[in-house]
Amino acid sequence: MAIAPLAARGAVAQDAAATYPSRAVTMVVAFPPGGQADVVARPVAAALERIWRVPVPVVNRGGAGGAIGNAFVARAAPDGYTLLMALSSLAVLPEADRLHGRPPAYTVDQFAPIALITADPTLLVVRADSPWRTLEELIEDAKRRPGQITYSSAGNYSTLHVAMAMFTSAAGIDLLHVPYQGGGPALTALLSGTVQALASGPGPITPHVREGKLRPLACWGARRAPGYEDVPTFIEKGFRDVEFYIWAGVFAPAATPAAIQERIRAALRQAVADPELRRALEAAGSPIAYLDGEAFERFFREDSARLIRAVQRIGKVD
Repeated sequence: MAIAPLAARGAVAQDAAATYPSRAVTMVVAFPPGGQADVVARPVAAALERIWRVPVPVVNRGGAGGAIGNAFVARAAPDGYTLLMALSSLAVLPEADRLHGRPPAYTVDQFAPIALITADPTLLVVRADSPWRTLEELIEDAKRRPGQITYSSAGNYSTLHVAMAMFTSAAGIDLLHVPYQGGGPALTALLSGTVQALASGPGPITPHVREGKLRPLACWGARRAPGYEDVPTFIEKGFRDVEFYIWAGVFAPAATPAAIQERIRAALRQAVADPELRRALEAAGSPIAYLDGEAFERFFREDSARLIRAVQRIGKVD
């Protein structure tokens, strides 16, 4: 008796996929403007608009290190019309909630991984007028003045916080963490001199490095970052376990029909071949590193496990 209703639902889903998208598709960024997710989302949304011929507005829903925007998409209708441009903190934040005995704002299994767009090694930057010209100078000063050198982040347990916590733990130094509501405000705090250091993906900081406002000291990658070939990695400096990548990828609510998920992937494959999108991301210092399907699911699973272990090492943050 249940076969007919199931068949009917399947037919409706196929019809919806065949006409998708028939209206605007919202791309949520769980941070204020100016951070890595926003830098990637805007040219991707513009490319999708050219492909789909419907609006793809980018909506910033910042707060709680990204948890508010992530949870919003987790609860959205699974129809393909609400997507998330997420960062690697997507899997970290629920683990942080559990660490504090709080019910998670969302769980990772509420999302369907659609495609990875960029994956960049994080960079440690200071103001160009700071007294530290090398990583060693910063570490030496931090050891002389524990807790007095400040750094900003996109919030507790955000990608930028976890990267810095990896470094400070390995170096045996104590820096004062100042969390903000996103990478954009964290960068503004550094540029204004409110804080003294920042971990960031290349996208937001590259224009300021080129203008001579910021100085990169080290890179969290296994190899030196493209465009930053003169910046040593932490691994080169003897910190073998200090490796971190800030990636940006598209997710949908988990119950989104497979046929619609595949239509989104097909559009994203076309989008990453768009010369205008490629130029925009390369100019921002975040070249495309596209993955989808099983390859992205495996990447997400392995990276999430590594970051969750790092959060467990960091422990509670008040």
